[in-house]
Amino acid sequence: MGGIGGGSVTRGWRGEFCRWQLFPGMYTYNTVIADQFTVCLRRAGQTVYQQVLSVETPNTLQAWKWALPGHCAFYHALYPRAWHVYELPGQNITLTCRQVSPIIPHDYQESCLPAVVFAWEVDNRSDEDTEVTIMFTLANGTGGQGNSDDGHWNESFIVPESKKNELQVSGVLLHHSHAVNPYSIAIASRCQAGLTVTHRTEFDPQGTGRDLWEDLVEDGRLNCTDGSGVKTKGHEEVAGAVACTAMVPAGGSAQLEFSLTWDMPRIRFGAQGQDYYRRYTRWFGSNGTAAPELARHALTHYKEWEDRIDNWQRPILEDLSLPSWYKSALFNELYFLADGGTVWLDIPEGMGHDLPNILHEYGHFAYLEGQEYRMYNTYDVHFYASFALIMLWPKLQLSLQYEIAATIMQEDDNQRVHLMDGSRGSVKTRNVVPHDVGDPEDEPWLRVNAYLIHNTASWRDLNIKFVLQVFRDYQATGDFDYLQYMWPICQKVMNYHLRYDSDGDGLIENSGCADQTYDGWPVKGPSAYCGGLFIASLCVMCKIAEMIGSTDVYDKYHDILTRGKEAYDRLLFNGQYYKYDSSAKHYSNSVMADQCAGQWYLRACGLGSGTDEVFPGEHVRSALQTVYELNVKGFADGKMGAVNGMLPNGEVDMSSVQSFEVWVGVVYALAATMIQEGMVEAGFHTAEGTYRTVWERLGMSFQTPEAYCERGIFRSLAYMRPLSIWSMQWALERREGQRGWSAESTPPLK
Repeated sequence: MGGIGGGSVTRGWRGEFCRWQLFPGMYTYNTVIADQFTVCLRRAGQTVYQQVLSVETPNTLQAWKWALPGHCAFYHALYPRAWHVYELPGQNITLTCRQVSPIIPHDYQESCLPAVVFAWEVDNRSDEDTEVTIMFTLANGTGGQGNSDDGHWNESFIVPESKKNELQVSGVLLHHSHAVNPYSIAIASRCQAGLTVTHRTEFDPQGTGRDLWEDLVEDGRLNCTDGSGVKTKGHEEVAGAVACTAMVPAGGSAQLEFSLTWDMPRIRFGAQGQDYYRRYTRWFGSNGTAAPELARHALTHYKEWEDRIDNWQRPILEDLSLPSWYKSALFNELYFLADGGTVWLDIPEGMGHDLPNILHEYGHFAYLEGQEYRMYNTYDVHFYASFALIMLWPKLQLSLQYEIAATIMQEDDNQRVHLMDGSRGSVKTRNVVPHDVGDPEDEPWLRVNAYLIHNTASWRDLNIKFVLQVFRDYQATGDFDYLQYMWPICQKVMNYHLRYDSDGDGLIENSGCADQTYDGWPVKGPSAYCGGLFIASLCVMCKIAEMIGSTDVYDKYHDILTRGKEAYDRLLFNGQYYKYDSSAKHYSNSVMADQCAGQWYLRACGLGSGTDEVFPGEHVRSALQTVYELNVKGFADGKMGAVNGMLPNGEVDMSSVQSFEVWVGVVYALAATMIQEGMVEAGFHTAEGTYRTVWERLGMSFQTPEAYCERGIFRSLAYMRPLSIWSMQWALERREGQRGWSAESTPPLK
């Protein structure tokens, strides 16, 4: 829940508030029992039914009626919306809670707001008029990090109608006195004719809850209190409640609306040095009093949000040629853009005088590699995930790229030990793309490369992934100024990278270590993955040089490309596929699922076919067909996506921890590559196996991992790379002519 970069709150499929990321990049995985919705029904002046809309049976708030039968409730999700539907037992009343967050493509104002709306539809199918009250209760805090601070307190508020036709709202404001990053949370409801909004400013979320429960039972309303103003001490907790009441006629319906907003305007990261302000403060101020105004804004405008979300999603949802599972995956995987520890911040005053204007306009944007891998903007992984940004919020992708470009020219000679081999090396080397822009527990952007396992200064994929993204971004935006700005930086990173072609054949060699995004899978000599990406980057360098008019640079890279293409095919293509590497080790002939990554990006850049063909088309299709037969259909009965490595005899490559894994984001990229090459049914079958494994069999919805293996063991929950599913949509939208296929032509996986 919430927009991009202002913190996030997760509400689970059973309606529980269970995951919190208000402090930048740091998570509390904790269900706060007091955070609930409760319904009260009254007929003929008597309360006939009152129930917490939860299946829980907690040890606190025992005076409340818990344990709603699970079969009475249903959950649906299509991000950024979700629906909880409740059939109230014996009441002939259906409640539908529609949860709406302001995630709106190409909108850089609404999309950053820390707000969510709960629109409750009440359908009264009984033959009696029924007074219906929904009560929203919330504890002050997240039940975990930061709750030991003293000084929390609550107060009621009313925000009147504005001259901009914004509605009147009423609610409770919960002040949280965190020592470094103080914040407030507001729960509120819309005030209008026919509705009654009441509140209780304070109750004890660790007590029995009897006073609040009986208050609601008495007349379906809360006895409004203004709060004692007494601040909590030690581990004391305090909660508040807002109730909205409507009379719903027999056979009729009504809508009750609530909002949840939060305001942590100024943040410091773990090092507690530099102050930053979140992007939404441009419109709602930075003095820490914005939560009520955010509540009014959200309740006033959420229907506009929904209209825009509908207009965005409808063409895909109504496309009968696309399978339903794909539509679910495409939109629901976007959760990570908001819930990836994401921060969207203004550049502090006095910093970045020499930065491009786009950075001052759109600020710092960063998201974690994963909720368990706390590194911002991990670049080798963002290479896959970036399709979601460039398609939906392209200015954020360009902003991120400009910041990466700025770090490329920096160096940090401080020495540190790398965990894998004990070697020592500099934190940052000039003319090398950083692995990441920092750790939220340190100082992101100011201290980059939080990754400590290997020395990434010698990684073979980072620099060339920068070049490929630059041209892909230009193709998406048509921003020639961006291309010109990046051109000298592309030359610097490519010139640095040429040192890895030790024999001058136009093809780089890997070191024998795990020196690329597969950082647990050693590779030596020319390799399918890094070699292919390098060849693709040479092609892009030639194309940009041609556009810029850099004849000398074009000649230089065209010569390398000519030699490199020949070496790549000669050393790695064995007549069926591109071998993992040319080292002649026992795993050298492994069939790598990601072997055509270079062709994938070339096609995404509008190159790689026709007169721009770099990899022979018949070789690419043969390689993809081999991957499909062995890594997909030959693995787990073809129902779990593509395993990273498969030996040509049909056995899974067990040479490393990563060769026998399935990487969700790589599978989606592979599927996109297949679609680009006309293997549409194979591409969708490949991706479907991964989707059904993660979202259905393993139950990892909204926490898609980086990897899993055939036994169902997974690694790194809630990961960035699966956003690469948007590269499938990129491929579909750029296919020439009609798709010429139907979802029904591919049998569903059983």
